[in-house]
Amino acid sequence: MTTFHSTFRAVGVAVLALGLLTACGGGGTAAEPPANSIATGQAPSYYPSDYAQLIETSRQEGGTLTIYSNTDQENWAPIFRDFQKKYPWVTKIAANNLDSDEVFQRVLSEQATGNSPADLVVSNAAQAWADFAARPGTLLAYASPEKGRLPDFAELLPNVYAMSVDPMSIAYNTSLLPEKPTGLKSLAAILAKDPAQYQSKITARDVSGAFGFTVSHAFAEARPDSWTSLQSVLPLARPETSSGTQLEKITSGEYVAGFFVSAAPAYPAVAKSGGLLAISFLDDGTVALPRGIGVAAKAPHPATSKLFVDFVLSQEGQRAVAEGGLTSYREGIPAEGGLHTYQELVKSVGEANVILAEYTKVDDAAVKSFTDKWNGLLGR
Repeated sequence: MTTFHSTFRAVGVAVLALGLLTACGGGGTAAEPPANSIATGQAPSYYPSDYAQLIETSRQEGGTLTIYSNTDQENWAPIFRDFQKKYPWVTKIAANNLDSDEVFQRVLSEQATGNSPADLVVSNAAQAWADFAARPGTLLAYASPEKGRLPDFAELLPNVYAMSVDPMSIAYNTSLLPEKPTGLKSLAAILAKDPAQYQSKITARDVSGAFGFTVSHAFAEARPDSWTSLQSVLPLARPETSSGTQLEKITSGEYVAGFFVSAAPAYPAVAKSGGLLAISFLDDGTVALPRGIGVAAKAPHPATSKLFVDFVLSQEGQRAVAEGGLTSYREGIPAEGGLHTYQELVKSVGEANVILAEYTKVDDAAVKSFTDKWNGLLGR
């Protein structure tokens, strides 16, 4: 098994290349999202009749939920707020913020001792998820009643659902890059005008990490001709292990641009940039990375965990997911007031240009071949 070591604790700044530039670019504040309507203690009418028993069982579990994740507290806040409105007896939710595949390493280690407090596992490390889910006794089997109302890709693996589907972007310093890059090919053309000026001024994600490998490999596999552009851009680039680091260094001017930067945690911070930072979604292929969620096999609070999974997949929950800065994908969520949706991304770049990263295991030989090729092009 290939082991990755990567941090995905991104805090950053970005401007969405849609109608959001005006709202976020000049130091203004985006409009507040519309209020989320929560049906307290009530399941949707299309849920099975015995769902009331699941709710009652949750009442008896002590009102606690523990989540192992690589998701920022800022992203969680509206989700926890609205879940607790819906099920007010859940008074304590604890969610750590681990590295992408440290989530799984921690759960596996604790499950081996038979004493893991983890109820839910949340990460967007696709490779690590594929390995984890294939192991016996790691996940609780659960068929969410929301499944039939979601796109086919909502179930990423057996018992693993997509909580959000977050797009990757090109982030750039508007005062240092003379033109707006619209994709990797566009970025390569801008840099080619004066490559010496941009030496070591571009940042890419470190492909030795789970996150960096997943998004970079997904892009290259879907767009094999992109290696022409990569051969121009990567020699000018230095790798970083988190979107937060990339965005901080682009803001400071250490880098002028970075690619495959996650937009998910960047939206809330963009208004603070005063227009200094912007992002573009790639018109030659925007990778959208699902954030998986599953119930741990030995969850101390299994009923409450199931309620939480169903909530984040529901209309109410996906609205809260979007408010937290992640990208919701369920139909019917309004892309307004700073909320971002998968449908908005499709409208921006076209469905053919959205590359949905799959939760499949890439064998070790292919991982090595790709990382060697990628790292061999990087500037030194």
